[in-house]
Amino acid sequence: MKFGFYSPYLDTFGGGERYMLTLASHLAQKNSVDIFWEDSSVKAPLARFLKIDLAKTNFVDNIFSTPIKDRFFKTRVYDLIFVLSDGSIPFSFAKKNILHFQVPFIFPNIKTSTKFKLTKYNHIVVNSNFTKKFIDRSFHIDTKVIYPPVDLDSIKSGKKEKIILSVGRFSAHQLHPKKQEILIEVFKEFYKKKPDWKLVLVGQSKKEDQKYVRRLRKLSKGWAIKIVENLPIDMLLRLYSIAPIYWHATGFGEDESNHPERMEHFGISTVEASAAGCVPLVINRGGQKEIVEDNKTGFLWETKTQLYDQTLKLIGDKTALSRLSRNAIKNSKKFSKGKFLREYEKIIFE
Repeated sequence: MKFGFYSPYLDTFGGGERYMLTLASHLAQKNSVDIFWEDSSVKAPLARFLKIDLAKTNFVDNIFSTPIKDRFFKTRVYDLIFVLSDGSIPFSFAKKNILHFQVPFIFPNIKTSTKFKLTKYNHIVVNSNFTKKFIDRSFHIDTKVIYPPVDLDSIKSGKKEKIILSVGRFSAHQLHPKKQEILIEVFKEFYKKKPDWKLVLVGQSKKEDQKYVRRLRKLSKGWAIKIVENLPIDMLLRLYSIAPIYWHATGFGEDESNHPERMEHFGISTVEASAAGCVPLVINRGGQKEIVEDNKTGFLWETKTQLYDQTLKLIGDKTALSRLSRNAIKNSKKFSKGKFLREYEKIIFE
């Protein structure tokens, strides 16, 4: 069979690209798979950064940048085309089409042309029930939830050290900022009680993010806080394995109903931490609520005081910490790469 994949922001190397290319790589083992992107030189760094085998995929000219008449003939040769939406909905005339939303967009008014384009898609898939709520409401449709794939086989639990870990891009201007400054603020108070612990903040950063990173470093100066930019995946996996506590604050201080895009739309890093037995204490917002069951597989918090109190209580109760760690590992299996691929095979080959 012949498959095509398109993301308008392929070169951002983000969670949406990991989602799409995991499926593309799998299908390429026994089928012809084209990735629509003008610059094929992005293939090698994408494969290295995302740790995805793209050797059998073909990077070809972007057919979605061509006029609609040309696109009609070019897309028709594909058995299936997968589109990762940035909010727009492109026309595709493949035999079967899948549209995927990673972001819980709010569209107050849907054009008739958009409604027509949607009829060309056999399946509209989202990455969480949180995203589903807003996409379904906007488009008056019933989307299917297929959670992002997590490579659980590469994640192991090790001997734990006195580390609180948080993982997320360092940027104050991205769609959903990770709010690392909030974690720094809470940790400073925590450190006064537990000076033998440290906070490690790990994340991607680009040139445009350096002003924010400098601000975080200034806030952290003199405290047991380490800021690590662009850490290789192997070293991140080791941190997951030795950290007993995981913090996440995306969406803090934001209006979830009016700005759902500012929440964590799912929370892959929370699943990765859980898989390593690193107990998640995450904000009770967005997709995090689908990963963490309060006081069973971690804790959900609303305020900085709750995060502070829950963390102190947990590290003082080794029995509870051990129980939650085991439960978190077990719970992470729901988000395996294998389950992700099986769910997609059902709708692709039905």
